[in-house]
Amino acid sequence: MKTEPLTSSIGAEITGVDLSRKIDPAIHEKIYEAVIKHLVIFFRDQELTPQAQWDLATNFGAPAKPHPVYPHVPGFDRVVLLENDGDRPPDTDDWHTDLTFQPAPPFLSVLYAKQVPETGGDTLWANMYDAYDSLPAEMQALVSRLSAVHDMGAFRDSYLGENNDVEALNKAMASVGSAVHPIAPKHPVTGRRLLFVNRSFTQHIIGMLKTESDRLLQYLFSRIESPTLQVRFRWRNGSVAMWDNRSTQHFAVADYLPAYRCMHRVIIDTDRRAAT
Repeated sequence: MKTEPLTSSIGAEITGVDLSRKIDPAIHEKIYEAVIKHLVIFFRDQELTPQAQWDLATNFGAPAKPHPVYPHVPGFDRVVLLENDGDRPPDTDDWHTDLTFQPAPPFLSVLYAKQVPETGGDTLWANMYDAYDSLPAEMQALVSRLSAVHDMGAFRDSYLGENNDVEALNKAMASVGSAVHPIAPKHPVTGRRLLFVNRSFTQHIIGMLKTESDRLLQYLFSRIESPTLQVRFRWRNGSVAMWDNRSTQHFAVADYLPAYRCMHRVIIDTDRRAAT
């Protein structure tokens, strides 16, 4: 196993590992350590069945429940099927951290490229440690005391549908709900502070008027967009990305439409190594 960093801030490519086979526990530990250190890691030229992807991902912790919006791979209700083309445009082309509207957002995502377009369709990840560290000291002190409300954001559109079904949306909002999270929590493994707000799901800062909250959130969102804390990955068929959802955000660029793109994703809720 060889690990090659892609930037000084975030991302590394790993070679010498066949993820489709049973992996030695020592290699699993090295993969985990690489995720914690580099935040997102990439593998090329893998051939993963849904079962193999599931087996790989669940070694790192307990899997998430079926996704509240996205479909799943037939026979695998917790392997998310992400299919997009001209008739099915994506809703992930914005900076976001997965499922932060849940009380306990997930730890890890494992994304496998089944079929990608010839051009376009890259994904970017951003380092939320660096986003926090880039703030002035006075702003760090402020946000470390604040919390914000997260809800399902643009996922509302999936429940409204073409018929503007408000009743279905209201039921979904009652079922899925919202959550409050610290804006600058400490990572449970590294102990480092990070920035935990995102454009897709973070709605309001507790204790502020809406105008105040909107101004501060927009300022914090803008810190995420600096290229110096990002890595951009060009997908090929058979590529795999694994990332720490707690310390990153990502943006799936929708510049390939109307071409077809198909990805499989498994989300891991709990980090079993952090709990020991």
